[in-house]
Amino acid sequence: MKLTVSKRTSATKSAIKTIRREGDIPAVIYGLGQAVEKITVKGVEFQAILRKLPKGQLATSVFDLHLDGKMRKALIKDIQYHVTSYNVDHVDFLLLSDDQTVVVNVPIQILGIAECPGVKLGGTFRQVIRTLKVCCLPKDIPSEFQIDISDLNIAQSKRLSDIAMPSNVRAMSLMNEVAVVIAKGKVA
Repeated sequence: MKLTVSKRTSATKSAIKTIRREGDIPAVIYGLGQAVEKITVKGVEFQAILRKLPKGQLATSVFDLHLDGKMRKALIKDIQYHVTSYNVDHVDFLLLSDDQTVVVNVPIQILGIAECPGVKLGGTFRQVIRTLKVCCLPKDIPSEFQIDISDLNIAQSKRLSDIAMPSNVRAMSLMNEVAVVIAKGKVA
């Protein structure tokens, strides 16, 4: 996703307030062995990208940052929101290098809830783990993992080991943990 950014020279509170008042977002870019760069992100452009992103995939989305005529690939490592308005207050970008691995939280998408026999019989669907931390090269970052529960009955579960893991992606979690379970429904 293309995002135009500009350098910011001042880091004072008044300068940052001015940036936010104009609708833009103060941010930083950092990477291994590189100094932190203070930048400003166009607020309208960033909000448009956020609206288009599928739910939960912000952490795995690679951004093309255009700064001073150069294009750099980056991931969002941290995003801060305003307490009451929920506007984006600050963004931290991690620069990516094609030959260095990166650790990301990949969302887990559950498929087959409507067809699940356990849910049809009154069981309650519970997703215990929503993301899986993985380590891989930037080109191999999965957008999401999927678990199909269309064959589960009440009191059955699927584990992280049921996820089809690509060979070039390494999980950073214990794969025997329960990811989703069909629990018994409440008795009236």
